[in-house]
Amino acid sequence: MPTSTSLRLAGRTALVTGGASGIGAATARRLATEGACVVVADCDEVGAQKVAADIDGDAVTVDVTDVGAVRGMFTYVREAWGPIDVLVNNAGGDRPALFLDTDEPDWDAALTLNLKSVVACTHAALATMVDRRRGSIVNVASEAGRVGMVGGALYAAAKAGVIGFTKAIAREGARHGVRCNAVAPGPIDTPLLRGLADDPLGGGLRRGMIDATVLGRCGQPDEVAAAIAYLASDDASFVTGHTVAVSGGLSMM
Repeated sequence: MPTSTSLRLAGRTALVTGGASGIGAATARRLATEGACVVVADCDEVGAQKVAADIDGDAVTVDVTDVGAVRGMFTYVREAWGPIDVLVNNAGGDRPALFLDTDEPDWDAALTLNLKSVVACTHAALATMVDRRRGSIVNVASEAGRVGMVGGALYAAAKAGVIGFTKAIAREGARHGVRCNAVAPGPIDTPLLRGLADDPLGGGLRRGMIDATVLGRCGQPDEVAAAIAYLASDDASFVTGHTVAVSGGLSMM
């Protein structure tokens, strides 16, 4: 039966990567409000500690592009807080550039941060979820992974990979009681999007994304966090392999 939204994650441990700001911080706060014990993971130590202090949670400083560091983080969380019930793969980032102005180091950096980190964190969390026959993974993809983006080919490729990976893990995890879903934000008022305003290419990209929404505005991090909390909870017990667009109607898919 559906549980009360206010405490539908009570008694569960959640790990949110990229939790120091933007969508990650809003998600950490939302999950805590709904009763979860939240571990905030980020390379920004000060930011992660601030969010964790606000929600009476824990903070872990980690570079999610370092597979060894990711595995160490999950070992620490299991020993300190017990098995992870909810994993939110939110860490990511982008630097606008036309594809022909990029080279192999750029390709590796974008794919490692936005796709390989999701693979690494999921790999570290999934075995315990399978053993316990319960767990919810929510990946933060992007509408860029569904519609493409001028100046963001590498980011779009990585986020499309996240969407495909989400479906594959949903299929593998289903028989073990593990669900995996994604959200695809459009333009959201985060430090990442605000940072585009000062970039010659990024400024046009930001304006174009906002104009492409049916609602004609930026979304707020809390609006994405609400969708993530739903997917993480038992209210979404029959939802897996799905990508929820939180984009003001940008793609209409």
